[in-house]
Amino acid sequence: MGNCCGGEESDRDKLDGSKTSRNPLSARKNICCTDVIFLLLLLCFWGLLGFIAVHSIINGDAKRLFYGYDSFGNTCNQQYNRPIENLSLSGRNTLGKPNVFFMSVSDPLESMQVCVSRCPNETLRDFQAVKRFTQKTNISLCRYDVDVEKATEDMFTKTGPCPDVKVYNSFSLLFRCVPYPDKEDFNSSQKIIKKFVEVFELDDLFRKVLNDVYVCWREMLALCGIAVIIAFLVVLIMRFLASIVVWLIVILAIIGSLVGTGFLWWTWFRLPSEGVRVERSHIPIINVDVKNKTTFLVFSITASVLTVILLLILLVMRKRIALVVALFHEAGKCLVAIPLLLIQPLWTFVALFAFLVYWVWILAYIATLGTPAASRKFGFDSVEYKLDAFPKQFWWIHVIGLIWTSEFILACQQFVIASAVANWYFCHDKKRLSCPLGGAVKVLILHHLGSISLGSFIITLVKIPRYILMYIQEKCKASDNACAKCCLKSCICCLWCLEKLLKFLNQNAYTIIAIEGSNFCSAAQKAFGILTSNVLRVAAINSVGAFVLFLGKVGVMASTCAIAIVWLKSMETLHYFAIPVLFVSVFSFLIAHCFLSVYEMVVDALLMCFCEDSSINDGSPGREYFMSTSLKKSFSEVTEKTCLIEKDEFGI
Repeated sequence: MGNCCGGEESDRDKLDGSKTSRNPLSARKNICCTDVIFLLLLLCFWGLLGFIAVHSIINGDAKRLFYGYDSFGNTCNQQYNRPIENLSLSGRNTLGKPNVFFMSVSDPLESMQVCVSRCPNETLRDFQAVKRFTQKTNISLCRYDVDVEKATEDMFTKTGPCPDVKVYNSFSLLFRCVPYPDKEDFNSSQKIIKKFVEVFELDDLFRKVLNDVYVCWREMLALCGIAVIIAFLVVLIMRFLASIVVWLIVILAIIGSLVGTGFLWWTWFRLPSEGVRVERSHIPIINVDVKNKTTFLVFSITASVLTVILLLILLVMRKRIALVVALFHEAGKCLVAIPLLLIQPLWTFVALFAFLVYWVWILAYIATLGTPAASRKFGFDSVEYKLDAFPKQFWWIHVIGLIWTSEFILACQQFVIASAVANWYFCHDKKRLSCPLGGAVKVLILHHLGSISLGSFIITLVKIPRYILMYIQEKCKASDNACAKCCLKSCICCLWCLEKLLKFLNQNAYTIIAIEGSNFCSAAQKAFGILTSNVLRVAAINSVGAFVLFLGKVGVMASTCAIAIVWLKSMETLHYFAIPVLFVSVFSFLIAHCFLSVYEMVVDALLMCFCEDSSINDGSPGREYFMSTSLKKSFSEVTEKTCLIEKDEFGI
């Protein structure tokens, strides 16, 4: 699919001109641009996202999310506000007045609101106390055009122009004046605070999240940098200490199982018999009260059975564990030859982070879209934001853009790594190989952006219905229909499994595209055939190897999360420090995934290259394998059969 973009003689052909081994990369000589239609579709979608961004920036106001706005459409703490027709108090300079003050704390939703420099720090029980507060602090709690000194008692109502008394001692929460509980009138204070909870629920939890992110974005950025450093160190450890790490994890699993089982038996043995009366018993070390010795007997037997099963599995899988170690070493050789692969995830991280910052920034503007208009809904002139039908659809288009673009960026990384590994693998004289990573990027940009667009689009099509079902499931939690809940969970689980399967197939399809230059569908079909023909090897590599890499990702996330908790917990300006910690945890896991997935992608690419090498070469003189002797030996030790794919099956 698509027009030819021209071809050039492969560097691989020049390097291997003296060899007669069949090199699959020679098929790329007259390579074409693949899956162009889907590249055009992605560009059109990005154009739509650009239109949404421009429209939202022009018509939205992100500061409204953080500082709030008064009843006349003025965003607090902003020097320039747009005048609104039929609202004479709109368009005012509110710089230095960051807090929203409600004229009536007992009914904040229907009361007048003004911007103030500081919330009242004392309880004002009558209108004279309000006047004295203004004289003392020079902070007016009345409407902007009202002189507090000349205000009469009948002007102090919830609809303004002055606040309904009594005015409670307040503090600033998310730049909104929230009353402290009144000890003298506790029941009334509780009702008022409940009203404010309703205000913040209507104001949307999204504002709370954005506010905390806005306050500590520098710390979050620094923590992401720490996660990058930790992930890079883990990659280096995996590179140089692959066998030690893998076997250490296996040994720790064995020791942990044996020690845990022995601990349970020891606890059971030390407990008194059922007929002996004791006030209480304790589990050694952790000091937990127990009552039933039989319970620990059941625990001990269960742990013993599980330990035996684990030991049997490790005994059967010992050769496959050795295969994982061999593959990690082979991947290490590739990384030594192409060291820039180690920093490839850094560019992916930068791209993902930059896009996420842009996405959140535009989302803040989308959340504040609406045409301001004068209204007397609550008995006084106030602003009301009305949203047209089309802008209401912006948010879900924006969410789709987040999913598709993120998957596209990750797919670009997968292709570049797979292409670089293929360039390195299918070269007999690897010392003469120059800049395989640069060649991979060149091939991606000139020929295969369309295939990457199609692969990421397929993942997006699976993710969207899963997220929709998850949203429906959340809304139906209160439902008593157990059958519907079960169906929803089953559908979500099936879509999740399908997504994981397609992601794995896509990654291997990108390797075939890098080797042969074919379009996405043909490459996916061939990758599927190779995977099904080598299902045992693939299962062994992806079970043991993926588990080791997953532990590395969790380690990076846990380390960064621990630092974040210690750091952010001391910040008094945060209302819910757990929210930034949650964001940092997610970001650190994604960062670790980007780095440690290099090993996973290199290993998977090596497997596909090995199978392709085995299918076109047989090791005879003139048709030597491209694989190293150690790699061929490690694969041969695991299974008696070699990874031979029938030539006529794929038309080779």
